[in-house]
Amino acid sequence: MIANTNEPVAKDGFDSKIGFVLACVGSAVGMGNLWRFPVLVSAWGGMTFLIPYFIFVILIGRTGVVGEIALGRSTGCGPIGAFGKATEEAGKGKRLGEMIGLIPVLGSMALAIGYSCVVGWIVKYLVMAFSGQIYAMGTDMDQIGGTFGATASAWGNNVWLVVGMAVTFAIMAFGIADGIEKANKVMMPLLFAMLIALAVYVAFQPGAAAGYKYIFTVNPAGLADPKLWIFAFGQAFFSLSIAGNGTVIYGSYLGSDEDVPAAAVNIALFDTIAALVAAFLMIPAIATTGSQLESGGPGLMFIYLVNVMNSMPGGRIVAMVFYLCVIFAGLSSLVNLFEAPVATLQQQFGLSRVKAVVAIGVVGTVIGLVIQGIVSEWMDVVSIYICPLGAALAGLMFFWVFGKKYVLKEVNRGCAKPLGEKWFAIGKYVYVIACIAALILGAIYGGIG
Repeated sequence: MIANTNEPVAKDGFDSKIGFVLACVGSAVGMGNLWRFPVLVSAWGGMTFLIPYFIFVILIGRTGVVGEIALGRSTGCGPIGAFGKATEEAGKGKRLGEMIGLIPVLGSMALAIGYSCVVGWIVKYLVMAFSGQIYAMGTDMDQIGGTFGATASAWGNNVWLVVGMAVTFAIMAFGIADGIEKANKVMMPLLFAMLIALAVYVAFQPGAAAGYKYIFTVNPAGLADPKLWIFAFGQAFFSLSIAGNGTVIYGSYLGSDEDVPAAAVNIALFDTIAALVAAFLMIPAIATTGSQLESGGPGLMFIYLVNVMNSMPGGRIVAMVFYLCVIFAGLSSLVNLFEAPVATLQQQFGLSRVKAVVAIGVVGTVIGLVIQGIVSEWMDVVSIYICPLGAALAGLMFFWVFGKKYVLKEVNRGCAKPLGEKWFAIGKYVYVIACIAALILGAIYGGIG
């Protein structure tokens, strides 16, 4: 079993390398891949957006993902314990780091609570897809829009939110190996298989070719627009789930003989593949109607695409498969987001796994029910400010506070191809500064992810 022997309370860990990678991929593959990435690819001109996006994925995957995994593994702790050890090592006292480490933990909790509302919507639409209610709405946009409006209103989705949370915490209660790892070993392969199957199906629909042509379009003039690079960076940053919390926690469950840089490459690769498949599904699907994908967020998945799917031959089956994909993406991300606060209760207060899961589950569900009417604003604040701040703090602690000797030793532990001083310099300066830039630019532009 892959388990971190430094873990003070829970000895649970990942049973396999692939289990760890799939869990991290599950945390990264979420709504950002499915309802934001295709929109940005469409809005910024296909390959014009993909070129800078690929550049930033490589940068962040090679530095930020590696750094957060290694930070968790080397300390055997989540953000609070890891940051505390960093400041203690620097002679500033453990308490300072622990207080700072509370920021990404609270950020993870806040993001998870907002995300739980979205997962509740997905659960409802999954049930509606299988019951035929979605298909029965046809292409009546008033009915389609009204259904989602009622769902996303205050207290409008109580039952389904509770169901989504119950499934999430049931998975988590079984632990890392028996719960999170096993769930992702089922959900992630099915997610990729179904997304690819849907993309292939859409490819044979009349008009889909125009979507592929658009995706491979390059506008050289567009590449000179600074905003394009800002949005591409923001999407890569948030898509890879870098926020100083979940990836650090998952890293704390990883054994010292595992190759962290190789794992980070696989995480970035599969996350990017999922995003690309989503784009190759949604843009051609919208093209079959003669339209262009111009709006993202919940409206894309619960209004616009419902209309498109109901217009297709076999639309009822398409909706069933699509919302299965979305629920797998949503649940895997939600599990990762709640893992940071759950692990904090275990590590800092000595609670058992089940008691920690129940405590976080009750608090998260109650707050999630209350904020349903303001979930959009809630998610904006968390994603624009708290998540980039958490990532920046994790980068500062690892690359700046622990320092080069510690970083290279821990990153290269179990590494087949050791990283050197050039990599460290890129992580310390380029990546950390990029995290800070994400925070500032997100505030200026109202969200870049």
